[in-house]
Amino acid sequence: MSSDLFPAIAAFARVAHHASFTRAAAELGVSPSALSQTVRTLEGRLGVRLLDRSTRRVGVTEIGQRFLSDARLGLSALETAIDTVNESRERPVGLLRLNLSRTAADILVLPHLIEFNAAFPEITLEMHCDNALLDLVGNGFDAGIRLGENLAQDVVAVPLGGRRRIATVAAPRYLEGRTPPRTPEDLKAHRCINVRLGGSVYRWEFSHKGRDFDIETTGPLLTNDGDVLLAAVRAGAGIACAFEAQVQDDIAAGRLVPLLKPWWPTFAGFYLYYPSRIHVSRKLRVFIDFMQQRLNPR
Repeated sequence: MSSDLFPAIAAFARVAHHASFTRAAAELGVSPSALSQTVRTLEGRLGVRLLDRSTRRVGVTEIGQRFLSDARLGLSALETAIDTVNESRERPVGLLRLNLSRTAADILVLPHLIEFNAAFPEITLEMHCDNALLDLVGNGFDAGIRLGENLAQDVVAVPLGGRRRIATVAAPRYLEGRTPPRTPEDLKAHRCINVRLGGSVYRWEFSHKGRDFDIETTGPLLTNDGDVLLAAVRAGAGIACAFEAQVQDDIAAGRLVPLLKPWWPTFAGFYLYYPSRIHVSRKLRVFIDFMQQRLNPR
């Protein structure tokens, strides 16, 4: 295949990523019409339709998905080659793409974002917040941040921030006229706000006197977004569980009341991870070093 198709393949990959010519064009700095013509030219050269277009959405065809899966490997190799060249520059530069949960973003990254931007102004940090465990290489991510229990075996994992506790909390408004739960089993008589992690609903985990267990709860709200969960519990919609770091200020201010504290479980915490087979770019290396200095003080 002629190398003059490489820019068109990269353009197609960005359209597929955004499911939108408009958003992809804004990222690439071209007009949507020019980008559409680039993809049509690629389809003409290949002799297949890669995208399904309508007035409301852009979807990838079945053969387009297969082509994209294979093309990503080549695009990733080209990005690595460019990163290697950039490493010879005085300062790290480029787009650093992270896949992480919204909780990890709130607890770990956002509190230090301004300082990181000031230290490395030529790095653009893209945070794709998703509870699903996505393939890093296949989806073009440099690294991810997850709880240690969710990591695959074939990755390099760097601990960030130490062990974490899960707190059970409710607003004073919710507790008015209600008997607070004394044991986790009492939650079955309460309105509980639940979170969906990937494809399943989280079963609330507890630990007491050496015994770890989980229970199924029900209530008026199910969400996959941590901000929605916290807003609902603060409004008095029910009882929720969240990382202690997310609610400690609310507890201190009296906006939330800690419940079942003797049963709060502790986890190994979050890890930044990346595939063991990839070249570690300088932009990723400086991000790892920066976060470790702030989250893993010696």
